[in-house]
Amino acid sequence: MLLDPHEKTREKTNMPTEKPVETPTSAAGFPAVRLRRLRYHPAVRRLAAETRLSPANMVMPLFVRPGKNIRQEIASMPGNYQLSLDLLGQEIREAAELGLGGVILFGIPAEKDAIGSDALSESGIIAAALRVAKAAAPEFLVMTDVCCCEYTDHGQCGVVSDATGRMDVDNDATLKLLAQQAVVHARAGADMVAPSGMMDGMIGAIRQGLDTAGFTHVPIMSYAAKYASAFYGPFRDAAESAPKFGDRRGYQMDPAAAPEQALREIELDLAEGADMIMVKPALAYLDIIRLVHQQWPGVPLAAYNVSGEFSMVKAAAQRGWIDEQAVVLESLLAIRRAGAGIILTYWAKDVARWLGE
Repeated sequence: MLLDPHEKTREKTNMPTEKPVETPTSAAGFPAVRLRRLRYHPAVRRLAAETRLSPANMVMPLFVRPGKNIRQEIASMPGNYQLSLDLLGQEIREAAELGLGGVILFGIPAEKDAIGSDALSESGIIAAALRVAKAAAPEFLVMTDVCCCEYTDHGQCGVVSDATGRMDVDNDATLKLLAQQAVVHARAGADMVAPSGMMDGMIGAIRQGLDTAGFTHVPIMSYAAKYASAFYGPFRDAAESAPKFGDRRGYQMDPAAAPEQALREIELDLAEGADMIMVKPALAYLDIIRLVHQQWPGVPLAAYNVSGEFSMVKAAAQRGWIDEQAVVLESLLAIRRAGAGIILTYWAKDVARWLGE
């Protein structure tokens, strides 16, 4: 039988090609599973979102000073001011109308001394500010920072001593001052006190002081894990609290310490009577926020979006390098996503307006 000379060519041409790889269609892979279905429509994205921002979860820091008609902008923190008492009431009412969770007050006294006497006085700047704030909005939450650094002439967070062979804060001598501060604040109307000095035993001393004075109902939000951070620079301008010598590394936490050290600090504060706990700063310590949230999921957890974090974004936005609103909302979402239910932030009023709640 004669073969068609073209048959072999046809055979080669008609040979089946390599079988194409099949796209999986099972429930475990594409195209059956398309996560973009959860993103394609704005309404779907809103429905599926787990992390949300609300003004009710935000606390605004305010800086108060003596005088009249003073609204002095803080150069390193654009849009933030040192306010005199006569202007504080309007600021409090505005914060309440915007639905913020509260404010925290920091005082700049007329005079400073070695022990921060102004903070211990019923007529001191914070006591006076509290009376103004509660008169302006009686039901609005007003908390106070309990520390010595804004009130001492040396800028350290307590009584200074060289008992250890170097000038440092005397931990135990400072506890009495912190307890006295907290009682003065409670008498003036503070709804909550927030000790920030990172003294060992400060929560127990403050709790005992409040309870003895009849303020068993006043909660304590402890700056339980406060790091010796470079992000505090602008705040020290705002509160006029830069130390005159040394630094605060002898009592604030070391950024290079094991993360579990923060858990030890918080465990001790909770055992001493802290009702809420705080991690400070926020953005550089999201890992700590997450650890704390996982360890104590039922304890209210705050994070302080500090001045340096604020000022960096402000500076970049003013130069047109970033979109301020977009960056702020993303950053605050990150803090919430890490586990903080409460955020102290200088953007609190802005965020309330942006969210339109």
